[in-house]
Amino acid sequence: MAPKKQVEEKKVPLGRPGNNLKSGIVGLANVGKSTLFQSITKCSLGNPANFPFATIEPEEARVLVPDARYDWLCEQYKPKSRVPANLTVYDIAGLTRGASTGAGLGNAFLSHIRAVDAIFQVVRCFDDAEITHVEGDVDPIRDLDIISEELRIKDIEFVEKALENLKKQTRRGGQSLEMKKLKEEEATVEKILALLNDGKDIRHEHWQPKEIEIINPLFLLTAKPVVFLINLSEKDYIRQKNKHLPKVMEWIKSHAPSEPIIPISITFEERLTLLHNEEEAAEECKKLGTKSALPKVVTTMRQALDLGSFFTTGTDEVRQWTIRKGTKAPQAAGVIHGDFEKTFIQVIVYNYDVLRELGDEAEVKAKGKVMTKGKDYVVEDGDIILIKAGAAKG
Repeated sequence: MAPKKQVEEKKVPLGRPGNNLKSGIVGLANVGKSTLFQSITKCSLGNPANFPFATIEPEEARVLVPDARYDWLCEQYKPKSRVPANLTVYDIAGLTRGASTGAGLGNAFLSHIRAVDAIFQVVRCFDDAEITHVEGDVDPIRDLDIISEELRIKDIEFVEKALENLKKQTRRGGQSLEMKKLKEEEATVEKILALLNDGKDIRHEHWQPKEIEIINPLFLLTAKPVVFLINLSEKDYIRQKNKHLPKVMEWIKSHAPSEPIIPISITFEERLTLLHNEEEAAEECKKLGTKSALPKVVTTMRQALDLGSFFTTGTDEVRQWTIRKGTKAPQAAGVIHGDFEKTFIQVIVYNYDVLRELGDEAEVKAKGKVMTKGKDYVVEDGDIILIKAGAAKG
C-alpha cells in the first residue's frame, strides 16, 4: 500500500492581518536605496494604463503592480476609468553599525522599519570609487551580518521590555482565566527571547496560531518577510556574473533559506527611467539582451506579503483590489467600502481564468460558471466579483 501523502499545514502569516500593507527599502548607507526608490516609483512597469504613481511624502510612494490579467480586462471592457493595484513603498534612511544602541539615525531608523510590514534589503555588490562605503570597502557578507545583528539586537530589547511587563503581572499569582492567559503569553515571549539570543530570526520558526496572536502586537523586526535585492553594476547585471554573488547566495541560503533573492542593477534601472518612454526603454533592453528587474521586484514583494487580487469590472471602471490571501468575502467587500462589510448579503463571483478561457461574460453566464456565495466564501486570487449588500444604517 502506498504511504499516505502528508498534507503540509499552511503556515499562518506573521504580521498585521490588514490588506493595506507596506514595504520598506532597508540597507546600509550608500548601497543604492534612494536611487532604487526613485527608479521604482517613476517606472510605470510596462503597464499600458500609465497610472501615475502617487507620492504621499518624499519617502513614501505607491508603485504600480504589473499584472497581465488587469491589462487584459482593460482591453476587454475599454472602461472610462482604470485603477490598477499598487504597493506602498518607503525609503528608509541608511542603517549604520550600532543603530540598535542609537548610533547614526538609530532609533528613528528602527522605528520606521517597525512601521512597515516587509523589507526590501538592498545589498551592495558593486565597486565604485566615487561612492564611498560606510564601512570603508565593499563586503556584502559583512553588511548582511551587520543588518541581521542590528535588527535582532533591537528585537531583544523590545522582547525584554514586554517580558518584564508580563512578569510584573504574573507575579500576582492566582488561578483565574486571565492569569492562565498571561502565563501562556509569558511562556511564548520567553521562547521568542531564547530564539533571538540564539541568533535566530522570528520569521523562520514555525509558530502556532495562538503564538502568532502574541507575536504580532510586538511588531518585531525579524518577524517581517524579506526580499533580498543584490545591487550589481550594470555590466555585471547584463552578463549575470559577479565575484561576490556566490558568497551572498550561500549566506542567504544558510541564514534565510526560504527568502527570495533578486539580482538588480539600480544604476541600470535609473538609466531606463530617464529614457523618454517605455518603447525606448524596451529597445535599450532588447539591444543589451536583458530586461528591467523592477516588475519582478514588485510582484515578489506581493507574494512575500501573501497578497492577492480580485477585480471589479464593467464599462465604467476596471479596478484591481489588493487583499491578503485567505480573506473571506465580507472582508474583501470591506476593502471596497467599509459599509459593504457590515451590510454584506452575498457575492456573485467567477474567476479571471474562466473568463479568459471562455472569452466573455455572456459565455461565462451561459456555461453556468457564475457562482453566488455567502459570508464564508474565501476570495480566490483573480476572482471577479460583484457585492450584494444592504443599505447602511445612517
